Order: sequence, then structure tokens, then C-alpha cells
Amino acid sequence: MTSPTAATDHGIALTERAIVAVRAAPHRLVLDYNRFAGPWVDGQPEPVPAELLAGAVFPSGRPLPPSLRRWLAYDSSLLRRSGWFRPAEGPSRSWEFAPLPLGELAAAALGEGWGAPFGALSERFDECFLLPGGSDSRRVLATGEPDAYGEYPVFALDVDDLPCIELMYPGLDVYLADTAGVIGRSDNGYSALAGDPRYSRRMLTHARHYLAGELHAVCLDWPE
Repeated sequence: MTSPTAATDHGIALTERAIVAVRAAPHRLVLDYNRFAGPWVDGQPEPVPAELLAGAVFPSGRPLPPSLRRWLAYDSSLLRRSGWFRPAEGPSRSWEFAPLPLGELAAAALGEGWGAPFGALSERFDECFLLPGGSDSRRVLATGEPDAYGEYPVFALDVDDLPCIELMYPGLDVYLADTAGVIGRSDNGYSALAGDPRYSRRMLTHARHYLAGELHAVCLDWPE
């Protein structure tokens, strides 16, 4: 059962709203506080070829969420810069997804020292992708059990105090819309959307699937 909110607040419809906002200024920075994240679109939009996108799945065999299919039909440059695709071995683009287990992704994004505690969660979060966002923190989409909209959650990895993982968005659809300025979001912590009537049901569904009903988990399993 889906959340009793407007259909345009979820899934493909919400992703379309994000695309409309990006099309209005495709070369503006993704993050106004971090120019190194780059623009939404590099040059002209470069979609994934339709014939490849039609049959695409993740390396695990899990299906792509509807929001990702729609976004990649518009442009791939944002996610390519974030390491979603393997580097090309020749003159042609590579469209092969390149996920990492959480521990490896955290080590690459945060450094070996700060990333190490997340290694204990790699079995649970075995297929992850980095997204732009954060300064001392990072944003990570993790595949696994989808919600009622077919979407996978986006987590914040934070090492400002104790290393922790916290549910931040119920899907790539909401991440894109929030980052593009399409939806309003309070600043009351990473998991603020758990208290938003539009997204609370989806957030709590992911909390049950991924974090035993909690919205965050502290990672203190430092390797020897």
C-alpha cells in the first residue's frame, strides 16, 4: 500500500519534477556549498541508450528503481562523476554499473581510517552507490528490499562524532527532488523525513528492512 499523499510526491512523477527543475538551469551546481560536486549536467545531457536501459539491472540482479530509469533516460553525467559506472577501456562509454559494498565505498569516500567501521555492515549493504552531498558526511544509495514505489533508500554516513549510518531519503526520487530544490525539507537531522507525512511510511518501511526498525545505527566495530 502506498502512502496517502499526492502521487506527484513519489516515484517517476517526482523524478519528472526534479528533471524539469534541472532543465531550467542544467549547469548550475548540484550543491551550492560544494563546487567540487560539479554541475547537474556536463555539457549536453547524455542519456543511457534506450536499448541498454530497457533491460538494465544491477549486478546483483536487483531491478533498477523507477526513478533511476527515468533519470538515466535524461542524463548520466551526474552519476558517472559519482562513480556509478565502470571506467571505459576504450573510446566508447561504459554503461556497466560499478557498485561497492558499504565498507569499500566508505573507505574510498571517507578514507581508510574513517571508513573502516562501516566494513562490518558490508554484508547487509552489499551493493552501494555514492551520491553528491555532505561535507563531513556522505550520501549512499543501497540496493536491497524496495519500498512500495520500487525505490531503494539513501543513507547518510557521518563521522563527525561517532561513525554512524542514518536513513535520510526513502528513494532516489526524493533525493533528486530535494537536492534540486523541488520539495521542502526541514533541517531537523538526517532522518527528518521520517516525520514528514508525505514520506514517513516509506521511511519507516526502509527502517524495518535495513536497520531493524531504527533510523540510524552507530558503527563501532573498528578492525584490529
